[in-house]
Amino acid sequence: METILTSQMKTVVIGPDRPCVIIGERINPTGRKKLGAEMAAGDFSRVKADAIAQVEAGAHVLDVNAGVPGEDEPELLVAAVRAVMEVTDVPICIDSSVIAALKAGLPVCPGKTLVNSVTGEDESLEHVLPLVKQYNAAVIGVAHDGTEISMDPDVRLAVARKIVQRAQDHGISPENVIIDPLCLTVGADYKAGQVLLTTIKLIRRELGVNISIGASNISYGLPNRTSLNAALLPMAIVAGLTAAITNPIEPETRRAIYAADLLMGRDQYAMNWISAFRKEMQ
Repeated sequence: METILTSQMKTVVIGPDRPCVIIGERINPTGRKKLGAEMAAGDFSRVKADAIAQVEAGAHVLDVNAGVPGEDEPELLVAAVRAVMEVTDVPICIDSSVIAALKAGLPVCPGKTLVNSVTGEDESLEHVLPLVKQYNAAVIGVAHDGTEISMDPDVRLAVARKIVQRAQDHGISPENVIIDPLCLTVGADYKAGQVLLTTIKLIRRELGVNISIGASNISYGLPNRTSLNAALLPMAIVAGLTAAITNPIEPETRRAIYAADLLMGRDQYAMNWISAFRKEMQ
């Protein structure tokens, strides 16, 4: 099953037999006070610089979040998306659960956009999915239904199944639903990684849809975060991960993804691995 995203110039295909798609995470003011302040002031120079740097580092898609507390998120999202499109030509992942922001941002994006995200809560499903259908987008469905977060992979699978089924009820085919199985920090629960990997395997086997995670969540609150993130990614790719929202600018993270792709037989003649090596040597 393949999920196709497009911009005006490029097509990105997410699928189990293809290299893991890197969704650049950097355009997000959460935890980045300086970026948030600049965006609120109408300065999108850092947004543009982050967009360029991530694409140059290997990002296939760019996640764009404009959730600055106290600011007009719809207005900021539109401005951020336009800033990104001025300097890059990759597909956009609109990162917001605010309906007004999605309504403002989706019409601005050319091609087929990815929406991040919808949950298994009925209210979220009934508000977000009609917009996904209206704008012929794809959507990330988070395997959480608003109740207490479960550490049981079967419970997460059930929520994922609900999202896929509800999407079909709205005319959205399973290939346009990417499931996020919930990547939580091992700093809070040392079994969170194990639960994540088991859930990925279950979703891959039972639903067959594409799977994405916010990879950096695994290391939240811990030292040497980059090494933990990089260690997780190959394990998740082997389990069935097909896309990751992560930071491609970190060489350790980038190399881990390329190495996993090559060793899984998804990098013909090692061309991506060699190309990345040559780029680092420049």
